[in-house]
Amino acid sequence: MARQPNLFAFPSVDALATTLRAYIISCQTAGLHRHDSFKVAVSGGSLPKTLAHALLAPPSSAEDTVKFDKWEIFFADERAVPLDHEDSNYGLLKAELLDKIPEEMGKPLVHPIDVAHLNDTQELADQYEQLLVKSFAQRDSVKLPIFDLLLLGCGPDGHTCSLFPGHELLRETAAWVAPIEDSPKPPPKRITLTLPVVTHGVKIAFVATGGGKKEILKKIFEEGAGLPCALVNEGAGERCSWFTDTAAVEGVSFPRRGSL
Repeated sequence: MARQPNLFAFPSVDALATTLRAYIISCQTAGLHRHDSFKVAVSGGSLPKTLAHALLAPPSSAEDTVKFDKWEIFFADERAVPLDHEDSNYGLLKAELLDKIPEEMGKPLVHPIDVAHLNDTQELADQYEQLLVKSFAQRDSVKLPIFDLLLLGCGPDGHTCSLFPGHELLRETAAWVAPIEDSPKPPPKRITLTLPVVTHGVKIAFVATGGGKKEILKKIFEEGAGLPCALVNEGAGERCSWFTDTAAVEGVSFPRRGSL
């Protein structure tokens, strides 16, 4: 049985951002030791804003340096829309974080979707999977890509990436990237990393803040209930960490930590 996930709760988003930064930098260091790059998957929602808060602060020491020029960023899920569309996760990350990175911090290598295939989500997913194959499986065939870190959010229904409660995609085991045409949340057409890819990351971090999250976090941590976020907790165990504020975990019966 995998050990349980880590639940960190902070009095403010400022305190959360400081610890999230330290956690990301430790994952970055491990990735650089492993393969001289830092392979990250990022989702959308409120996450990019929190990442900017955490990562764009000036370093307090040499060890506290974000080396963006070593980052390779993929999207944990993406909507089948143009990159400048308001629903694009790439567009959101670009506006909230990528465009704000100072030149001296270096520029990450970012992998958006191929917008030539917006009308064919299967082809869109296949093309994105090929990007992963190129990056992760150049030297040998690998069963699954292993990200150094996946940075994820949690929806009010317990969804993460574009993996929704009760959806057949939760049972997908062969594909690395899968299309979805009936997302219960608009826009309906998307692509997403599959559950085995998410749970095989070296580290997985969820960021969930605000009182609006407390009911679903209670369900995820106390019942599980087959919710996608709970399935990630079960599959990844202690490799999974949640960064929350106290409002989001009010009333949640689960041991929590205040520091790494």
